Amino acid sequence: MSSAFTWLDYSEKHRRQMLDAINLLGERDTRDELGVGTIRDAISDLLVPGINTIQTRARYFLFIPWIYQRLERKRVRSADFARKARDCEADLVEALLESGESEGVLGRIAKRSLKRLPSNIYWLGLGMWGIRLFQGGQDQYYRWIDHFYRRLDADEQGDAEEPETGTRSRNWHAALPRRPDDFPDGASFKLSAEEATYLSERIIERVPETLLAFLAREGKPTDRGDFPWQHPQFGEFPDHIVGQLAHARRFSESMHGAVLLYNLMLAEKAKADGLRADLRGRLKEWAGVMSARAASFAGWNMAGFWNTVAKANPRVPLLTRRFVEAWLNFALNPKVAARVSADGAARDLIANRERFLKRGLARLDNQRALEDWLSGGGEAGTDQMAFRWDQTQTITSDILKGRKRQPHA
Repeated sequence: MSSAFTWLDYSEKHRRQMLDAINLLGERDTRDELGVGTIRDAISDLLVPGINTIQTRARYFLFIPWIYQRLERKRVRSADFARKARDCEADLVEALLESGESEGVLGRIAKRSLKRLPSNIYWLGLGMWGIRLFQGGQDQYYRWIDHFYRRLDADEQGDAEEPETGTRSRNWHAALPRRPDDFPDGASFKLSAEEATYLSERIIERVPETLLAFLAREGKPTDRGDFPWQHPQFGEFPDHIVGQLAHARRFSESMHGAVLLYNLMLAEKAKADGLRADLRGRLKEWAGVMSARAASFAGWNMAGFWNTVAKANPRVPLLTRRFVEAWLNFALNPKVAARVSADGAARDLIANRERFLKRGLARLDNQRALEDWLSGGGEAGTDQMAFRWDQTQTITSDILKGRKRQPHA
């Protein structure tokens, strides 16, 4: 399996985040066929920090600490903690399904055999929102938990020494809502008013200048949209968020043509006439968008764009940046964009990028890899980048609905 991911040119931080998504690489929004994921994820981190592409529902931000707190209170040893936590998370899957939940249940199919635990999927977000106070990964947490118990005992005896890791005698935020007495029995995704308010406050306190904080603070329930710049409250967004979204939209729209051309080249190579016709049509539609928005693209401050990306990830690989800038030379010229499917230089750019990223697994050169692409449906990352917007809408909707509930409802 590992050799299939050798082309992912992420920084270490983003590489770790991508591990959360490996089991869902079939989801088109997570695909990064041309190696621009560092940029996509940097923008996403600025807009909606703490949310990733495989999170499902907001109440998992409470389920996980409740499970871990219970195990801590039982003084489960380091040697047993991971196994006990897995059992508890499997119990949660069963409890959610028994309660009638289905949409968003992590492990709904695999149940007790689930490979990717909800705690792993939400671990980074829990830290980002200040719900998890322990400053380390899960494996570090498991190894350290015996020391944590010793620190608790020392605190009770008046030892003023600070622990080596985490916050003094506490791994979880002090104001975390109390878990239901029968948890996980009867568990559901419905947030109480107290729980929803708590999550809103965590977001607003920890990442206050973000789109996510605006939605948590001032958002209103609304119909779902495909992209954050389509939100009905867009006109109310603070200026700096509007600026970030302007960069995000231009990057998303312009780079969409690159993945469409890549897939067209694959369809031609595979002699898949139906796919080839469909992708030519989609490229034509893309060129129409670029032409219609030519005035907006003409005012795109590229230095400002790269500065925005650098705020979240200052280590975007130089070759990734050069590839993006080379593609924009085709995409931002409406006349060139209109005939990009036949442009030899544009095709060479795409082919060389794939060869650089995937080496011997490049589909344009490797017949077996091409056949796998075709048998898998014949599309590779053709969705336009939405910057985790689908997951963000679900999680913020959970929170906003919860806040409207009466206490104890």
